[in-house]
Amino acid sequence: MEGSSMVRQQMIQFLLFSSAQLGVRPIVKYTALSLYAERFYPSLNKKARFMRDNSKRNWLLQPFRESNMQLFALISLWISSKIHESCPLSVKSLKSLGDEIIGEQHFTIRDFLESEVVFMQVLDFEIGVSNIAFLFLEDLLIQFRELARVGELVNFETCMNIMDLLYETEETSSLYASPCSLAASILACFLT
Repeated sequence: MEGSSMVRQQMIQFLLFSSAQLGVRPIVKYTALSLYAERFYPSLNKKARFMRDNSKRNWLLQPFRESNMQLFALISLWISSKIHESCPLSVKSLKSLGDEIIGEQHFTIRDFLESEVVFMQVLDFEIGVSNIAFLFLEDLLIQFRELARVGELVNFETCMNIMDLLYETEETSSLYASPCSLAASILACFLT
């Protein structure tokens, strides 16, 4: 995708904005970021080529459109909420938000359902979420607070703001392979 770094940044900002509008818990937001930014988005070119070569064209992937990528960002939030919430986001709430903030196109509920299947196909139906930086950050902060008084001075909200910023600026890309290192790096910001 041309200008993929800029497109990726816009989609991350869209996902962060959408998660705030929907009022999801941090674990839902960071799982969605992991699914979308670390797995789905990097796989698009490879999967799109595969789908094109095998005559399995899908209008959501061919051609790449900003509105479709925004739809997939909402889908990542939906899947994440299904994993972490006993009462996940409804497709109606996602559609309502999409109608408000996706200017280029209005999607139907059927489009949301179809895009969920496409999203899962791109991920090869592998949605394991135990390797998320947010979970490591929570665990490290708990351990740090048990070991040292200075741990009580670390503001968890600020840690999450740093993680958001790193996702937005793509500074986490070299640390994607090691979410524990990413979490430790964020926590280390408070020690310097």
